[in-house]
Amino acid sequence: MRFHTLVTVAICTITHAQAYDQFLGFDEQPEVEQRSISEIYKAALAEGGVVTCWHGGDAPNQQDALKKAFEEQFPGMMLNLSIDFSTYQSANLDRQLAVGNLYVDSIVSQQPNDFPKWKDDGALLKYQPLGFEKVYPAYRDANAAYYGTGIIAWTPIWNTEKSNSTITGFKDFLKPEYKDKLVLTYPTEDDTVLFSFNLILQKLGYSWFEKLLQQNPRWVQGIQTPTDLMAQPNSSYVATFTSTIGFASSGPFNISFPEDAPYTSWISYAAIFKDAPHPEAAKLLQAFLLSEQFQKSQGSWSVFSNFTVPNQPFDISDVQNTDPTAFGRFASDRARIERLRYFLEDKIGTPQGLSPLKGGIY
Repeated sequence: MRFHTLVTVAICTITHAQAYDQFLGFDEQPEVEQRSISEIYKAALAEGGVVTCWHGGDAPNQQDALKKAFEEQFPGMMLNLSIDFSTYQSANLDRQLAVGNLYVDSIVSQQPNDFPKWKDDGALLKYQPLGFEKVYPAYRDANAAYYGTGIIAWTPIWNTEKSNSTITGFKDFLKPEYKDKLVLTYPTEDDTVLFSFNLILQKLGYSWFEKLLQQNPRWVQGIQTPTDLMAQPNSSYVATFTSTIGFASSGPFNISFPEDAPYTSWISYAAIFKDAPHPEAAKLLQAFLLSEQFQKSQGSWSVFSNFTVPNQPFDISDVQNTDPTAFGRFASDRARIERLRYFLEDKIGTPQGLSPLKGGIY
């Protein structure tokens, strides 16, 4: 009985030690992928052909194209993809790690502050996937625990079929012609949208926000919702700055890159969990995310250095009015975020209605 108890204690000690701060472990050498994509694919199929990925987002269909492209590229593989707010996914992953019941292989998240914490806890696999060396050094962890896979930006968007005007900056949203015609995501719902308001307010002042409220914008949940509403033929909504269509005009929409205040861009980071149930399949997924094929298909800037994607207007590293790494610094100061969230919530109220993820009608 005593032997059984000692074995149990030893096993528990080893299991929970993996969740301790790894700073003094000095085990900083990442695994460097040396195999070809074909060899990784073969190993993933032999493992079972399944990978579970949690991906940040706020609409169920936002990553359908990723699932389709991955499974077409690698027949026999199944990508189990779950979409939810990154903040919710982070908390649920912390719970899985805490109780030792991890079933997620890979995470792609817009919450950059979570990755250093998971790294320090020893929860992430230090691994250089194929394509890792192409990523801007500023967009990847030095020990390969996590790395950027995409860049997203919020820019002014307007429906050219409903307006003959051009929006060149955030001050243009205050023009009389846009009264009752703006649709914006609640800044209190999404940290990236909150960051957008912070950038604009810091540059243009609180008077800009007061005048924006006088425009009577419609506040909605979800970053895809504004463009969905603007696209409806019978909708009166014309413009937004809390959504994205990439950096090329699409359908009735046009975009601009404002110069009167900074606009938000940020890095979508990915990682594999050290105890992932399907590590080979997760490595295949990461290789796909960091492939030139995938980087070119996103309609936005690539995380690769010295790499141009179709319709790219400029190299984001040369832009003065946006910084993809700035959101990570903002997101790490949770106390500051809460102060700003409560301040704006007092002015516009709490998000109303169901989230699009829960079947809400905007």
